Amino acid sequence: MCGIVGYIGARSALPILVDGIKSLEYRGYDSAGLALVTAQGVWSQRAVGRVINLEAKIGENRPESTLGLCHTRWATHGGVTEANAHPHTDCKRNIWLCHNGIIENFKELKDELKKTGHTFRSETDTEVIAHLIEEIRNKDNGLPFEEAVRVALMRLKGTYGIVALDRRDPKKLVAARNFSPLLLGLGKGEYIVASDASAVLKHTRDVVYLQDGDMAVLTPSSHTISDLKNNPRERTSIALDWSPEEAKKDGYPHFMLKEIFAQPEAIENSIRGRLIPKDGLAKLGGLAGMEEKLRVARRIIITACGTAYLAGRVGEYLFEEYASMPTRIDLASELRYRKPIFQEGDVMLVLSQSGETADTLAALAEAKQKGVLTLGIVNAVGSSIARETDAGVYQHIGPEIGVASTKAFTSQVAILALMTMLLGRSRDMSVVTGARIADDLQSIPNLIRKILQQSAHIKTIAKKYQKTKNFLYLGRKYNYPVALEGALKLKEISYAHAEGYSAGEMKHGPIAMIDKNFPSICVAPSDSVYEKNISNIQEVKARGGPVIAIATEGDKEIAELADDVIFIPPVREMLSPLLTVIPLQLFAYHFGVLRGHDVDKPRNLAKSVTVE
Repeated sequence: MCGIVGYIGARSALPILVDGIKSLEYRGYDSAGLALVTAQGVWSQRAVGRVINLEAKIGENRPESTLGLCHTRWATHGGVTEANAHPHTDCKRNIWLCHNGIIENFKELKDELKKTGHTFRSETDTEVIAHLIEEIRNKDNGLPFEEAVRVALMRLKGTYGIVALDRRDPKKLVAARNFSPLLLGLGKGEYIVASDASAVLKHTRDVVYLQDGDMAVLTPSSHTISDLKNNPRERTSIALDWSPEEAKKDGYPHFMLKEIFAQPEAIENSIRGRLIPKDGLAKLGGLAGMEEKLRVARRIIITACGTAYLAGRVGEYLFEEYASMPTRIDLASELRYRKPIFQEGDVMLVLSQSGETADTLAALAEAKQKGVLTLGIVNAVGSSIARETDAGVYQHIGPEIGVASTKAFTSQVAILALMTMLLGRSRDMSVVTGARIADDLQSIPNLIRKILQQSAHIKTIAKKYQKTKNFLYLGRKYNYPVALEGALKLKEISYAHAEGYSAGEMKHGPIAMIDKNFPSICVAPSDSVYEKNISNIQEVKARGGPVIAIATEGDKEIAELADDVIFIPPVREMLSPLLTVIPLQLFAYHFGVLRGHDVDKPRNLAKSVTVE
């Protein structure tokens, strides 16, 4: 979602802020702005669109400052205008702040502040916070800036990650978090506050992740963290293992393509050191101490959003078929609103690449409140989900920059396969079955490399259908979630209409859409439902619909039946999603690029969805 960068120290703030906010562009945004405290007052610029537009407004006349804020906005309250871009300020332009999240009681506060004479310049909920701090300081001139912020925060209802400054107190920066990620980058005589670690990596690897209810007060040489009642909170710094180079394109035209091609290494990193093939076992250090609780667990509830949710749907098949574990998959955005019934022996497993997905965090909080054991699969070390779950597994795939998730999906599926082995071997999975799964899982990276060699062939197919407006994606069993994921990828980055369906459900409605201009992409590897898939393909062809098939090498029948075929190597059925999804990612990528879209930054989307 929105991006925040704040700086206080001895160096020039402007280049650090702009460089930091550029590193957050992948999160998605529609406007940008900054504010710097100078000897003459506060200098601020805002622009609609990309950060490059903000840079143009900054121009060559760059003021000197060692204290400032920068922000990229993803509109929630109010349209995409310069007036609504952050940072926002109070009536006298003393207090400036950036905010991620949503203030639910902003209208009530705004009405109250208008009655005391405050004038508002924007439609946003954020501006209310600046005026509220101003009002508190007006009533008590002797109140330190940070204490006025603290009092204001106690009146807010909703979510926030906030960085604020007061030009009258130019040696102080205040940051606070409530359900919206924020971290402190620790430098020598300086601090960088950011909503994402990628904004600080060029300057420091040492960070402190703020937790919900934390408020940090920063000076160039020190920081303190407390709660809103001014009780001290101890937060330990951690060293990030990402390098700035990992966030570069490495010669690829887009981050998305780089990340598609990085999947063999990503899966190797996700499973490295976690398999004991000869014993058919998976060893997950993050779940150490949970073995007995998992052995006696009665049900697993998987919850997530977007692509992570679809990875979870693969996990549902894995856990039930190979671990004999009753499993339910729930959209996190729906789970807590339908009054979920938790039972003794339930385990909740949450999936999120960023570890900051607001809906998933809310579902996690609901389960924790009911006393449910919670586990996580996340990529971002130190993220909220990583901290809030009872235990979990890190993906170890490095930063995923492209908004449309690719390597995070396959990494999550690989880790779900590891968890299947862990659960299954504690129940009725034999050592032989476990060993075979381990061997096959280790072979997946090289099989993916083989599929990636077909990128040019897949681009040719994408070009053939370049002007097509509608697609139907079909799959069964393990590849039903893959069909959903393929359709999601196409929608995300090409804006073409695509629907994913269980192939068996096609004749219950979607078949009415089929004609010569409505192609179907059928995921039909050689597996236990192969004959059923062939029947569905024949049904599409009988109605004149073009068919693009994802099939197993050597399948002559499907080669004759389909209009276009992308072959994958033979693979164990339970692991087939790790292969079948690769052609769909490449097809979506090439299709989006051919249609002239910025596939790394799709319109209206954000990488880390930190609002409900």
